[in-house]
Amino acid sequence: MIERLVGIMARLRDPATGCEWDVAQDFRSIAPYTIEEAYEVADAIARDDMADLKDELGDLLLQVVFHSRIAEEAGAFALPDVIAAISDKMERRHPHIFGDTPDGVDHQWEQIKAAERADKGSSGALDGVAIGLPALLRAEKLQKRAARTGFDWPDATGARAKIDEELQEVEAAASLDEREDEIGDVLFSVVNWARKLGVDPEAALRQANEKFERRFKAMEAEAGADFEALDLDGMEALWATVKRFEA
Repeated sequence: MIERLVGIMARLRDPATGCEWDVAQDFRSIAPYTIEEAYEVADAIARDDMADLKDELGDLLLQVVFHSRIAEEAGAFALPDVIAAISDKMERRHPHIFGDTPDGVDHQWEQIKAAERADKGSSGALDGVAIGLPALLRAEKLQKRAARTGFDWPDATGARAKIDEELQEVEAAASLDEREDEIGDVLFSVVNWARKLGVDPEAALRQANEKFERRFKAMEAEAGADFEALDLDGMEALWATVKRFEA
């Protein structure tokens, strides 16, 4: 089955007879689509839509094939190399399943990953946290990595106090650049607090976005054509009504 998709991509990328758009692409131009497709997979899962999930997984698989084809043309690697590499990695990271480690022994996933990073010449605790991750998710991953070295608040109290400190620095900022820098620190601190409380900040913000969108659309539906004519007080009252009915 995968061979058929690989063949389709090879034809699309053929410089003489392929698709002009596909031939023009490179790793950088395709990367945003790869990220977008991953989010669409997550969206289908959140909606529990199995038909959409099947389609979106296919779109995501196409991205893997696309990148692999570009790499093959450059003489770097091909799809079989990608599959072999991930197969090797999964076996290496599960020695209790595929190796000689006895059943029931912790497979030490993070220690194995750290050893892999060291083999690649990356020895720092923060090495390997992808720059292309969403900023909120990357903040959480950086904090978790730092926490493994002992650089972490012992409980949520310190993380909460840090938010107040950063908010004061926002208010004291004298320029737009300073405010941007300090707002970033506030967001980073909120992620840290959420982590200490056991809350997934990315999931929490996603839910907040969905809740806002749902309530705003309900406001528009309730007010109809008069919605934009309402003043802020009228909109706030309508928001309170929508929120009460939702509860």
